[in-house]
Amino acid sequence: MPRLRRPPRDVLAAAGGACVFSFSLGMASVAMPLLALRSGYSGIEVGLLTAASAAAQMATRLVLGRAMRLVGDWVLVVAAAALLVCSNGLLATTAAVVPFTVAAILQGVSRACFWTGSQTHVVRGQGTAVGALAQVNFISSVGLLAGPSVAGLLAEVSAQVALSVAALAALVAVGPALLLDRLPPFQPPADRPPGMLWRRPGVSTGCWAGSSAGAWRGLVSSYVPVALETARQPGTTTGALVSVANAASMVGAIVVAKVHGPWVRRSLVLGCLLAGLALCVFVPLAGVAWAAALALAASGLGAGALQSVGPAVATEAVHPEERGEAIAAAGTFRATALFCAPLAVASALTVMPLAAAMGIVGVLIAAPSVTARRALIQVSNAGAAEPDPTPTAVRGHSGDQP
Repeated sequence: MPRLRRPPRDVLAAAGGACVFSFSLGMASVAMPLLALRSGYSGIEVGLLTAASAAAQMATRLVLGRAMRLVGDWVLVVAAAALLVCSNGLLATTAAVVPFTVAAILQGVSRACFWTGSQTHVVRGQGTAVGALAQVNFISSVGLLAGPSVAGLLAEVSAQVALSVAALAALVAVGPALLLDRLPPFQPPADRPPGMLWRRPGVSTGCWAGSSAGAWRGLVSSYVPVALETARQPGTTTGALVSVANAASMVGAIVVAKVHGPWVRRSLVLGCLLAGLALCVFVPLAGVAWAAALALAASGLGAGALQSVGPAVATEAVHPEERGEAIAAAGTFRATALFCAPLAVASALTVMPLAAAMGIVGVLIAAPSVTARRALIQVSNAGAAEPDPTPTAVRGHSGDQP
């Protein structure tokens, strides 16, 4: 089944929906913890609510591969926007503990449905999987960068006002989602290989690369600010340096948008090395602003590349009708690492300093680069030994962009 040429309406709907949804999500990422703290929740309780959202996201991703055999990917995108409306809208009216917990869980389910559904939708179009995923990741990053700034301004009035606007933005995101092409559910091939899909060569490599990207994001959102604060950097400098990391991640997504052929493998290897090894040296450099900025920029470039290349490698290693499952598998690894990496550092801090703990996790982030080249060569050799009837465009090596 060749990839479908995406009409301009579908391209604009996917891009617009990703930007608006991410904007709403970015607003909620700031407004929700502010509302909790201002309503009397402790720091530990805020952490538990965040953990509940992350756990809901991981659990949802585990079943989305099967779900896309029953409904089209566009349904997940519509559901994600609707769930985010409910999550933000609920907190705009009350901060009681039960509604707050429900809202956190709804946000986690919404995240899982949106990223899996939107990424699956774009890789089914004509062009390279890397290019399609890089585009949606870049556009989403724009919304994720703008949302927190707007939420911070509105929170000066009230955190619930910020959440009301976030709910309205999520409602706007329903419109583009309804304009997406109604692509049919996936139908797995009759000769599907036995065993878990994530364990196949190529897919496993993409999944572990996704875990590296998730671990990086988890640390940038937690222990990178802690390291800068410990190094006595002012709050404005800390915010600026975290923004450097996020901006570099956006640049990384742009850089890999055009890669194809051997450069897909090279981007994955280089991405893992940059994301992990630059974090290894970050903590010792945290006291020197320009050196910390260089380390975070290098790490962000690698992580931004991995966010696109990892899922792309996974989708290009499977049958066209298994792409949804591959995206869901890579996303599950990413979400798990996003949740576990800060916990791993927190546990390590009981027996070692922060620099050593971050160094160990940084090495683990870089580790998939060791096996990536060998695994992907095995996939290439298998394809050469047995002719692949799938058109080149389906395998994602066409030079056309969606």
